[in-house]
Amino acid sequence: MKSKKKMHQHQLQREIIRYLKRKPGKKYSAGTIKSKIKSKNSKDSVKSALQFLVDQRSIQQSHDGRYFLAPDQYQSKHSVQSHSVPLEGIVDLTASGGAYVIVKERDQDIFIPRKHVYGALQGDTVIVTTTKPRPGRRPEGRIQKIVQRKKKYFIGVFQDFNKYGYVFVNSGKMSFDIKILPADFNLAKSGDGVIVEVTDFGSPKRQEYKGRIDQIIPRAERNDFEMSSILVNNGFSVNFPKNVLKAVRDLEEQISQEEINTRKDLRDLLTFTIDPVNAKDFDDAISLQRTEEGLIEIGVHIADVTHYVQHGSSIDQEAFKRSTSVYLVDRVCPMLPEKLSNELCSLRPEEDKLTFSVLFYFNQDLKLTNYWIGKTVIRSNKRFTYEEAQEVLDEGRGPFEEELKIVNKIARILNRSRFAQGSINFESDEVRFELDERGNPIRVLKKERQDAHRLVEEFMLLANKQVSSFVSKKSGGLPVPFIYRVHDLPDNDKLADLSLLASEFGIKLNFDSPKQITHSLNLLSSEEIDEDIGSILRPIAIRCMSKAEYSADNIGHYGLGFDYYSHFTSPIRRYSDILAHRILEKNLSGIERVDKRELGAQCQHISIKERDAINAERESIKYKQVEYYSDKIGMKVEGIIRSLSDRGIFIELIESQADGFVAYEDMQEEIVHHPGRFKITGRYSGTIWQVGDRVDVIILYTDLEKRQIGLIISMNTLYDDH
Repeated sequence: MKSKKKMHQHQLQREIIRYLKRKPGKKYSAGTIKSKIKSKNSKDSVKSALQFLVDQRSIQQSHDGRYFLAPDQYQSKHSVQSHSVPLEGIVDLTASGGAYVIVKERDQDIFIPRKHVYGALQGDTVIVTTTKPRPGRRPEGRIQKIVQRKKKYFIGVFQDFNKYGYVFVNSGKMSFDIKILPADFNLAKSGDGVIVEVTDFGSPKRQEYKGRIDQIIPRAERNDFEMSSILVNNGFSVNFPKNVLKAVRDLEEQISQEEINTRKDLRDLLTFTIDPVNAKDFDDAISLQRTEEGLIEIGVHIADVTHYVQHGSSIDQEAFKRSTSVYLVDRVCPMLPEKLSNELCSLRPEEDKLTFSVLFYFNQDLKLTNYWIGKTVIRSNKRFTYEEAQEVLDEGRGPFEEELKIVNKIARILNRSRFAQGSINFESDEVRFELDERGNPIRVLKKERQDAHRLVEEFMLLANKQVSSFVSKKSGGLPVPFIYRVHDLPDNDKLADLSLLASEFGIKLNFDSPKQITHSLNLLSSEEIDEDIGSILRPIAIRCMSKAEYSADNIGHYGLGFDYYSHFTSPIRRYSDILAHRILEKNLSGIERVDKRELGAQCQHISIKERDAINAERESIKYKQVEYYSDKIGMKVEGIIRSLSDRGIFIELIESQADGFVAYEDMQEEIVHHPGRFKITGRYSGTIWQVGDRVDVIILYTDLEKRQIGLIISMNTLYDDH
């Protein structure tokens, strides 16, 4: 008999459909389905999969709560009709003008030939129907309807043709032009960089876009133009609407005594913040005191943004639209206007601030014994940078020395306990740039994670976990709908590829169970693994993981090993935390349930915007990495071979973590691939290059437009004899 195992959500959905297809029309309870599909997944996880399939109309739910296969799923999997069921998905354009539509509940993306793209642009939500696939080919289809445009603002170069003008947009996979009438030029002149709002996307038969100039971005300031392009192309507004800025100006700055009287007053507690040196939006603080009972009370205090950002207000609507702050190399595109993010809500020292707090109580053995959650008012005594806090910890002297040592000691215990209970170590090296006055990178620095960083991280994780658990278990019966941060099991196929690559380095990974997966992934960050090899395998391991996202259905957080987890600690920069605060406040003294379907839709939007922000931040780093080498053509640098392709070698430059490429055609001999594509040999010299090798390379060219660095291998490189 096949043993039960825990499944990825997509696997679980497929197993449910497969089981229901055995007896179409028969209805089953969630419990029956869970017992029949041979899964170790929790009941909540199975219910989440069932609800997703109901939302996608693959299955239906009867009035008594049982589930059955939707009628349009009865058709044979070989019939043409079964492939013509409309599906909703996200467009991913190709360089050739075709597209793939990513449908969440399908394993394979649907290819759309150029003639059937229907005027859809990158990231648009569309309805697609599929045609019967040819043997051995991926599904193909055509876009039938554009449900929602990803964005309506684009950045490009304006040209004035007197009677009308055009903005020429060329961003990544999209290249098109937008017609502008003279009344909408907004003082733009030929050659100006502009942000344009599309007011009319035309029709599928006549794809003529029309718009208006929203803002001029001087192209002479190339750095500003490129950073603005990255933001706009990823769907973020560079400026706030005037009505939002006015609403922020009108906010009351003074905290009334009436408001203070409704909260626990913690202003006498010794309290401090620890943040990056250039941060101004301090949304979390930590306090410490000893209670009369001899317990250690450590408080985590989070800015009460919801006091100022009222539900449904213009500020709230704009914050939800953005959903997150975006941190580029040289600037922040904030979720909230500066007066809110850097002033009213920021937990600045020696100022009274409104907060939500979680107070944790530890006994003399430093074990957590109890907690309290509620609305508070605090007054921070000290603002530390991470470097300042670390200096106090290292030297054993300085402001709040004793308090920092105690908090750090407990944080270390929490860290050890978390990993013992199944957390995965995702720490990886990061770089930051020192910029000149014009934004040009002049030096690359490694970001070091030290105790001061981990101290803050552990208590934020603890607070997020505790709040999620508190709300989830509040009713004792039907759960209170809440916004969870969820993380599913890794992809089995990708784990198999990782295992194969690791075996090339003599590393055996065991992925037979979730516990063994966790142990093997943590092994890659341990001192048992050579650092160069670990630096190759860890990014690949991260790509094996499912993407964490926001959901109204709790399936737990696999990567952290938590059954309950939410984001609560950064409401100045994440809208998810604002939602968590609002639901928490409603349930502090009673039980109040929000509409779960509406909450689910909000979670989906916030998750999409989070991915957009991550893309923008990565593009910003990649741009600066390429720009850093633009004046270093001909320079020899050291790199590590990351992967081998049909066309050449991908190399990570050690100093900057930038990706470079050596084309085989630029090498002086024919290349022979070994099985597995982890090793190549020069046909004439017999020289072997293998993934993980360190090599000296010379900067051949840089291309800022394409974010590419061309390399050649230095002839003076000494290669290992594999």
